[in-house]
Amino acid sequence: MLPDYWIPRPPVRAGRATEAAVEAFLQRATAVGGRRVLDVDELLRETHVARWPFLCSLAARRRIAFHGTGDPGIELFEPREPVDFAPFGQQSAVFATSDPIWAMFYAIVDRARHTLTLNNGCLVLEDTGDAYYYFSVSRQALPLRPWRTGYLYLLAADTFVEQPGAVYAGRPAHIPQLASPVAVRPFARLRITPRSFPFLARIRGHDDERLADYAQAVMAAAPWPE
Repeated sequence: MLPDYWIPRPPVRAGRATEAAVEAFLQRATAVGGRRVLDVDELLRETHVARWPFLCSLAARRRIAFHGTGDPGIELFEPREPVDFAPFGQQSAVFATSDPIWAMFYAIVDRARHTLTLNNGCLVLEDTGDAYYYFSVSRQALPLRPWRTGYLYLLAADTFVEQPGAVYAGRPAHIPQLASPVAVRPFARLRITPRSFPFLARIRGHDDERLADYAQAVMAAAPWPE
């Protein structure tokens, strides 16, 4: 059994409007062929489709790398090495994920105006395909609601490799983190507001000085350190 800090993804009930929006986006992306960054906002305004079901339905149709940020003007993602306790993150690469909800978290957390750290993850169980998440920011920042309107970039996944799977809490699973050793240009961009993020009310807080403790607990499927 997974520890209780893991949040299951809600069922994605993609109705006709969502499926039609996904099909329209794929047709536009094919027509543009990467010559410019598509603005997905225009399409969703026309169809009145919610962002996270659209993105999850799109990810189910096409292998895409998603990257969340506050920068609306990125034309090229360059490899870099982040601060990461997991071995897969200890490399110079463009990092992204095949799970759009996980990437949305990085779009809405305002690290430019608030001093905080992030502690989060996404896990997909191999036997069921179910996705689970946890999201946390520095405890002292959480009451300040350090959110912003950010952007989700969509990148072709051709040069990305996925983090290898393993056994977690006795079950085969994988973390849908992707890494590209070479620079990647985005082919589409979508604006993400805090209220678009389905787990805004379930973001928890952590003690910055104990980040290593949280990382060890999560990797061992142990309770959340208090």
